[in-house]
Amino acid sequence: MTWVPLLATGPALAATTNGPRGVLCVGLLAAALGAALGIRDGAPGGDLAVALAALLAVTLASGLASALRGRRERVLAAVRSVAEAAQHALLQPVPATVGPFQVAVRYSAAAAEARIGGDLYALVSTPHGVRLIVGDVRGKGLPAVGTAALVLGVFREAAYDEPDLLAVVARIERSLARNLGSDDFVTAVVAGYPREGQLEVVNCGHAPPLLVRDTDVVAVEPDRPAPPLGLRTLAGETPALQVLPFADGDQLLLYTDGVTEARNHDREFYPLADGLARHTSDEPVRTVTALHDELLTHVGGRLHDDAALLLLRIPAAADTAVTRPASDAERIGS
Repeated sequence: MTWVPLLATGPALAATTNGPRGVLCVGLLAAALGAALGIRDGAPGGDLAVALAALLAVTLASGLASALRGRRERVLAAVRSVAEAAQHALLQPVPATVGPFQVAVRYSAAAAEARIGGDLYALVSTPHGVRLIVGDVRGKGLPAVGTAALVLGVFREAAYDEPDLLAVVARIERSLARNLGSDDFVTAVVAGYPREGQLEVVNCGHAPPLLVRDTDVVAVEPDRPAPPLGLRTLAGETPALQVLPFADGDQLLLYTDGVTEARNHDREFYPLADGLARHTSDEPVRTVTALHDELLTHVGGRLHDDAALLLLRIPAAADTAVTRPASDAERIGS
């Protein structure tokens, strides 16, 4: 009788991994074993009845706990599926090639269970060339997600309608002025590729993109700093259009501050420019994956802020020569 009450640990532990039916089966088995032990040892009937009643009570409580756990897991699974659907609607998958560009994107939300956060990106091919945006909404949680959805919706419409990249930025600014609070804002870089060899960049209070040319990595600092989107009326400054030469083989990395402000155990920031110089390759996907893996190693495995990386590359002439199939004349000549 000293050991019979310990049989209650069976259904209690079963509740952590099994459903109510499994818990009930374990509880009934424990009760049968307890009754057999009590009868074999000649335990007083009253004491045995109390021990078995307590065992059955623990079994019923464990079954209820198992049912509630299963219900919470189903609700969580439903919420996560909704979050995944929201992420695909908000941050639409970017193909490996858009217009003349090879593209790679890597996004990680600080709250891994939520799957979405306040960082945003989009890349679209329009009649005015390829256009893209990478930004960071002030704050976290659902309000930040709502603001990101607003910015991306306006950008996707304006990118098709407006021939001037500054007009795209102005439409986003007007929309945010109508819908954001006085303390809310969005930092962003909006870029366009209107013609071959020329890249347009508008930086609104965001971290400067990194331009990779040959083996050099250079930060594209804005010629005239502009305030974040949503604060233009307070600052009185307007963004400026910056035009960069962008030739074959050049790459441009856009990112959010969740990357550059990630700290390790010694409180040191992640050196993104150095990491990009180490991992630059002819395949944007491989470069971005290596950067993301190194970033996670730097912070010890988990980010404390949303982080986004978007890398553009124009294939070099040598790449095209390698992938281009030989013509009939070339095959005959060989």
